Amino acid sequence: MTGTIWDNVGAVPDDESLRQAIRQRVEAAGTSFYWAMRLLPRDRRDGMYAIYAFCREVDDIADDTAPAAQKRAALAEWHGEIDALYAGHPRQIVARALLDPVEHYRLRREDFHAVIDGMEMDAAEDIRAPDLATLDLYCGRVAGAVGHLSVHVFGDATPPAHSVADHLGRALQLTNILRDLDEDAQRGRLYLPREILERHGIAGTDPLKVLRHPALPAACRELAELAVGHFDEAGRAMAHCSRPAMRPSPETNASVSLEVREVALMRSLYLRESENCSGSVLSNPRSCSANVPGSRTSSRRRRTGSGKCSSHLGQTSRFFSTSCL
Repeated sequence: MTGTIWDNVGAVPDDESLRQAIRQRVEAAGTSFYWAMRLLPRDRRDGMYAIYAFCREVDDIADDTAPAAQKRAALAEWHGEIDALYAGHPRQIVARALLDPVEHYRLRREDFHAVIDGMEMDAAEDIRAPDLATLDLYCGRVAGAVGHLSVHVFGDATPPAHSVADHLGRALQLTNILRDLDEDAQRGRLYLPREILERHGIAGTDPLKVLRHPALPAACRELAELAVGHFDEAGRAMAHCSRPAMRPSPETNASVSLEVREVALMRSLYLRESENCSGSVLSNPRSCSANVPGSRTSSRRRRTGSGKCSSHLGQTSRFFSTSCL
């Protein structure tokens, strides 16, 4: 566990010191999440900051280079810390910062555990071409569960709001999988589902070999359409949600499906461009993306340090934050 225990700080901080410590952690992460959340009323903002800090804690454990057994042990400690939080006596600063949001917004214990379960899937072994059912479970844990926590803070805990969390979480996570193929491959991970790869004649699960396969763009487009379907389902559920709490701006609502299609298109263009490059695309992604408008390289996520669930939390919160003013 990477957070600070009370013994390390000398005394239990008061509420204001605790909020300030969490805000500093979020700001130090260097992502736009910090600034997006400043649009929210203070209580909601502090609640989202605390959830983000929790997500960063477990993200960092899962993405660490430590042995798998050590990462599993650290995540097991977080399961215990969440139970201690709901028993009213958390020991860790981030968990202590969650006390008020848990009570005020009725955050669900099972959602915190689900996030940790998702990180355990990453920590246990390198995920390579999971079947669709396993990928859906993973997306539900690292993204959907974060959305469930978020909608409570935004102010709508109704079934339609939770449906939005389920579908929007999956849509955004599938989009991130397409965006981060190169970086994940460098980590030995491949989140593209086995069934889609096989339908396009891509055999094997070696990430580097799969990313060089000529049929990869078609497989990516199929996964992108799956993401678009989840965006559409989220939009239909959102029509039944509280307008002040949940409705994004018309511009945001209209652009999400276009964005995921653009991600797939950029992936396709990027791979076609790579055919004209010498050497490995994976070893030098910048050399093959310079002529692709809007292309992104893995350095962007490394620079921000965003992991799976904290990255999703940032996307979800920016989607809704202006509705919660």
